[in-house]
Amino acid sequence: MRLEHSAEVARLAPEFQGCQKTLLALGDETRQHLILEMMAIGHCGGVRVGPIAEKTNLSRPAVSHHLQILKDAGLVNVRREGTKRYYYFDSDQQSMGRLIQMLLHAKAFLEQLPDRSGED
Repeated sequence: MRLEHSAEVARLAPEFQGCQKTLLALGDETRQHLILEMMAIGHCGGVRVGPIAEKTNLSRPAVSHHLQILKDAGLVNVRREGTKRYYYFDSDQQSMGRLIQMLLHAKAFLEQLPDRSGED
């Protein structure tokens, strides 16, 4: 690997590390399904665990667990009204921006590499 590639990989490493929670949260099929169902439900003010559990056929504790992982990853946020919690996607969260930046950086790096497929 050329020196400039090593330096580029060294710059990418902390970006990947900074996106680790987001990548892990999005990499789970159950959470992907949960995200899509939340989007389909479409309540801008947020969705409670009950309706999500009904749509996903998951138990309420399982939904709560997955929502906590998504919240820790910065993909959803929660609003409390008394004892009720409403989960929603928050465009102000920085995790999605970091993920996009890391992917763009990785894509730009990969585009600089020579063709290694062996096809002419």
